[in-house]
Amino acid sequence: MNSHEIDYTIHGDDMQVVSIELDPQETVIAEAGSMNWMDRGIKFEAKMGDGSQPNRGVFGKLLDVGKRVLTGESLFLTHFTNEGSGKKEVAFAAPYPGSIIPVDLSQIGGEILCQKDAFLCAAKGTQVSIAFTKKLGAGFFGGEGFILQKLRGDGLAFMHAGGTVVEKELNGESLLIDTGCIVAFSAGLEYSIERAGNLKSMFFGGEGLFLATIQGHGKVYLQSLPFSRLADRILQHAPAAGGSSKGEGGGVLGGLGRLLDGDN
Repeated sequence: MNSHEIDYTIHGDDMQVVSIELDPQETVIAEAGSMNWMDRGIKFEAKMGDGSQPNRGVFGKLLDVGKRVLTGESLFLTHFTNEGSGKKEVAFAAPYPGSIIPVDLSQIGGEILCQKDAFLCAAKGTQVSIAFTKKLGAGFFGGEGFILQKLRGDGLAFMHAGGTVVEKELNGESLLIDTGCIVAFSAGLEYSIERAGNLKSMFFGGEGLFLATIQGHGKVYLQSLPFSRLADRILQHAPAAGGSSKGEGGGVLGGLGRLLDGDN
């Protein structure tokens, strides 16, 4: 594989944006709807497949679409190509607050596995496909599910994660992780699931019934705030169905709102 050589800058701290600088005829592929802005002269087109195998044929492209359906992502990837003269910029951001992780695939063995909604964009030439967890228990009880995304190539790829990102290098160690906090890990690492302590800890410890286990040699990327955890907390504090639109939620803000509205 010969991925396009792109340059980039990451802007911001908590809600990051990555701007990609493209030379003439360079292309970056991205998830649909992730673009923020771009210079005039960049052409974008939704395509079936990542463009890493241009001679794949219609059947191969349909197979790629079927795989993306399994991951719950859009059927298409958007290709952004600089068709002007001189350098042009296009920028991408995640759909929720968090951090963007740049990964040079040539530096980590040419392959990385990530959760199914972590991929943001990559240099053209990167192959975006799926991988299945090898163990049945990991599929049923892991936050990642049966299906992971696999990124292969020798260029830059970008993933997004919730909150702060921590990168850990494992040298034969084993790491226990909340199942939703895994963003990505090297293909050489082994991913599994184990019970979270005794029965009392499982049901009342607040950490869920199972923990993910990552072990071996390679890199693992962790996120401090999985989107599922953020969504659960928002739903817990949302007004009950059928409640008043004035803000039935409790707390100081809810009380202040009722006071201003004249409610006793």
